[in-house]
Formats: sequence, C-alpha cells, structure tokens
Amino acid sequence: MKVNLLYGKSEMTIEFPDDRTTVIKPKPLDNLPNEKVAVSQALRIPIDSPPLRELVDKNDSVAIVFSDITRPMPNDRVLPVVLDELSHLRDEQIVLINALGTHRTNTPSELADLLGPEIVKRYRIVQHDCYDSSNLVYLGKSSRWNELWVNRTYMESTVRILTGFIEPHLFAGFSGGPKAVLPGIAGAKTIFSNHGPDMIGDPRSGFARTKGNPIWEEMLEVATLTNPTFLLNVTLTEDRRITGVFAGELSQAHEKGVEFLKRTAMIPVDGLFDIVISTAGGYPLDINMYQSVKGIAAASSIVRDGGSILLVSECIEGLPDYGEYGDIMHEADTPEDLLTMVHRPGHLIQDQWDAQLQAQICQRIKLYIYSEGLTDEEIKQVFGIPCTDVGRTVVALLKEYGPRSRVAVLPAGALTVPYIQGAKTI
Repeated sequence: MKVNLLYGKSEMTIEFPDDRTTVIKPKPLDNLPNEKVAVSQALRIPIDSPPLRELVDKNDSVAIVFSDITRPMPNDRVLPVVLDELSHLRDEQIVLINALGTHRTNTPSELADLLGPEIVKRYRIVQHDCYDSSNLVYLGKSSRWNELWVNRTYMESTVRILTGFIEPHLFAGFSGGPKAVLPGIAGAKTIFSNHGPDMIGDPRSGFARTKGNPIWEEMLEVATLTNPTFLLNVTLTEDRRITGVFAGELSQAHEKGVEFLKRTAMIPVDGLFDIVISTAGGYPLDINMYQSVKGIAAASSIVRDGGSILLVSECIEGLPDYGEYGDIMHEADTPEDLLTMVHRPGHLIQDQWDAQLQAQICQRIKLYIYSEGLTDEEIKQVFGIPCTDVGRTVVALLKEYGPRSRVAVLPAGALTVPYIQGAKTI
C-alpha cells in the first residue's frame, strides 16, 4: 500500500507491505463550510459566558494572546473575526501578544504571515520575552510552591482574551486553553518549574491526559489566577481547516473542545508494534527537531520494548541553532547520561523537557530519523540512526524483526493519539 506522510509543506509517498502494515489516522472530519460565520457565532453564543462584545466596555484595554509561528493556528483567519467584535474600540486600545513561551522572537515577515499584513499594520504587537523581568508580574506561588510570573502587558489590560488551537500534547495532555498563559506568556522560572524533570517524568503526564496530569493542572491553576475574560480555541484538519470552534469561559470551553477532539484523534489499536513510522505533522510542526519530539512521543505509546521508531521530519531549522535543545543533546552520549544530567539538583535549562522525554523513549527503542534538514552527525547527536530511504529501512527492519513483525504508520504524527484497545488512557 502507498501512504502519504506529512513532510514540511508537502507530502512524501512511501510504499508499505499490505499484509503487515496498519495505518493510523485521525477520524476524518468535515471542515466548517463557513469559518467566519462559525467563529462569529461562537463569540456571540459562547460556552458558560456572556457574548464577547458584552464583556468589553468602550473604555477597556484589551490584550489578545495568539500562537506563534511553530503552531498551525490560523490566526490570520480567526483574529479578524475577533477584532470585528471589538469594533467599538479604537485600535490603540487593543494589543496582540505573541505567546512565545521560551521560543525565539518571530520575524516581521513571519508575523505578517501569522496575522495578515493588515493586522500587523493596524495594531500594537508585543512579542513575549520570558526572560525580561521588567515585563513580568509576580502572582505568588502555585499549590506546588512554584513561583508564578506572567506577562505585564497582559495583566495590566482590563480585558484578557486567550486564543489557540487544541491538539494532543506530548506531556500536557492537550494544547489550547491554559497553555496560552503557561507556557505562552509566563516567565522562564515558571515555565522551567512546570516543565521540570519530576513533572515530565510523572507517569500521569502524557498525551490526552488532563485530569490528574500535574503539568496540565498547574497550567490551569496559573491561567485561572490571571482571570482571563474569554477563551477562543479551534480544532483543525491536517491542512489547517477549522473543524470546530469553542469559545467562552476558559475551563468549560476548553473541556468541550477536548471532548470533541478525543472522539476524532484517539484511535485504538489491538496491540504493540515492532516498528512505528511517525511524522511530526508537517509544517510548521516539523520546523525543527525540538518540535519533532512530539512525533516520537506519539509513536512511543504503541511500539514494543526493543522495537524501532522511524521519524520522518523535514526540520528546515535543524535542531535548531537557537534555544538549548541541541546543546543539551550534545552534552550527553547516551539517553541514560542525559537523564542523569537533568535530574541533578538545580539543573533547569530551557528545552530540557523535550530532551528528557526523548531520552526516556530512546532508552527502550531504536530511533531512526529521515530528515533533509539534519546532518548525520546531528541525528546521531539526538540518539538517532540516520535514514536515507524510508522504504528500504522499513524492509530491512521487517527482515530484522522476523516474519511476524508488524508496522504501524502515523501519517499525521502527533495529531493522532493511538492507544492499546482496553488500556486506560485518560
């Protein structure tokens, strides 16, 4: 059988043996026939909240938090509808905050692509800097005694609107909802504590788990403390078309979106596989290796100990050359070395969370990587084995694992959450 794998801004077609291959995709959903109408209706008939326009007085200052370039959120199609609901305000009463978390600042051209040139021209845009203490406000400590720092511009606004999209998340359960605040516009100290080694290593932290997940629960706690006025989240197809809109009160609106996504993204399988082929979900999700760890994590839930994961990810930005992920991976020769390093008292470095998760997975499997954006040396640096031909590698692995070995393929990577039939997943 031929399977199309999401790769960069296009697809890669690979042939797999029909009798030994299981293709695992999200359940197909029709995109909304009129996105603008659907978003507008959600803003006017929200979940457990008055309509957005009624929440905003003519004298209010409004902060709208939006997702950065590493997320496929269609800001350029959603935010104009939100801004239409705020038409009784002057442009200077509105500020848009780029929820970068620990990510790099986005370039002017990226912002134009993200938001559309008209929005960039008309409105003030703040790019969150988690290290800039002068633009952070201290909110106290969480129930886990972690210090809570959040963007000052957001907190000083009288109306606070969170936006984003919902997808399965490798350790926070699902994206969207409170993630716009933590890590989106939180301070570095708060992010590092929430993404610390004990939190990442907790067995309750993982795909599709929110209740009882310590990472997600602290995210919700912190976001709630900031008293957000309104949430707007969407769900998407693989090609960024909107399938659902969930707006209103933070917790209730996000929960409705999660329930909707669970019915489509969570796919049961009958057992573990010897080989799992996964992607990171195409551009922008496979923009670099750091972001691509999500694809490895999705595959890890259905691969047997001693099996192999083959990641297909373009990684046009490389590891990347910003952030600390590459340096962390370079410091450790083995997954065991890396895990020892991150668990040292006081060892908190940006991006160590994905490195830790990847090391935990690589302790029990072999990782092959096909990527035109990574050198062989970089692939080895992240505990991978370079792959130059996906089809030939699969054939070789099937021969290695024997005539009864099985292959699973996740064409959309972490946009799918496979789980063992009958196993407790949430």
